[in-house]
Amino acid sequence: MKGKGQQAVQPTLRPSGGIGKKIWQNWELYLFIAPAFLYFAIFHYGPMYGIQIAFKNFIPSKGIFGSDWVGFQHFERFFNSHYFWDLLWNTLSISFLELAIGFPLPIILALAFNEIRTGFFKKTVQTITYAPHFISMVVMAGMIITFLSPSTGMITRLIELFGIEAPQFLNEPAWFKTIYVISGVWQNAGWGTIIYLAALSAVDPQLHEAAIVDGASRFKRMLHINLPTIIPTITILLILNTGNILGVGYEKILLLQNSLNMEASDVISTFVYRTGLVSAQYSFSTAVGLFNSIVNAIMLITVNQIAKRTSDNSLW
Repeated sequence: MKGKGQQAVQPTLRPSGGIGKKIWQNWELYLFIAPAFLYFAIFHYGPMYGIQIAFKNFIPSKGIFGSDWVGFQHFERFFNSHYFWDLLWNTLSISFLELAIGFPLPIILALAFNEIRTGFFKKTVQTITYAPHFISMVVMAGMIITFLSPSTGMITRLIELFGIEAPQFLNEPAWFKTIYVISGVWQNAGWGTIIYLAALSAVDPQLHEAAIVDGASRFKRMLHINLPTIIPTITILLILNTGNILGVGYEKILLLQNSLNMEASDVISTFVYRTGLVSAQYSFSTAVGLFNSIVNAIMLITVNQIAKRTSDNSLW
């Protein structure tokens, strides 16, 4: 018993064991994440030692460590080239078009799907919008070329039925970015709704019941209940998409690219492919690719910090 006037002595907390003890106590969890950890360590972080090729005059016979160090010579060559601004503009314009059109559309579709009450109709519409995502890129490019063919294309014939001369869609640079973005939105918009529909499933039904009692319409409930619920998900996905602003893939562009639309279709990724694999300029292409990755990383960190300061949602 404590005497009068004596203060209670707080028990001293012993420091927890070392990291080895923690791993041993939770070995099942560490075993569970081991495959993912090994995958990223071997195939993503391990090959990063090759980044030094961008600062060397890499010769395969000498190897990475035996090649001569040239510093920022390849970066200066790329920045001072006449095609630098064209590549940057094409890459940024395609990325921003995809972000402006392709990012909000899955949100709108998810909100619309969530309001459909007929189960069969809802599943049918979702299946139709999801299906294009599973079409391979080669097949997708073949469909685009077939539909827009100047001689036998279905879309071309449909335009000519109205007495309008159809443009050469795949041969005119002005049409390339529009075709690329619209076809990408058609292929991926439905699939992108899955994450938002999962977030909408967390909405408390009592909120809608209370809003109905207060006389709120379906549109107002969607605007003031459903939309705020998925704002954290929207913020995270916006940060991730912005962090990949220069990450325009080369597969689809190469399949749709030709000598006539090269002015609008040549982006950083296709340039890296040509210089690295076709022309065997390994050091130069690595420098261009490293520049691309650094810009994406800076954009990711910047947008994440802006989101962190303006809201409670961020990646870290």
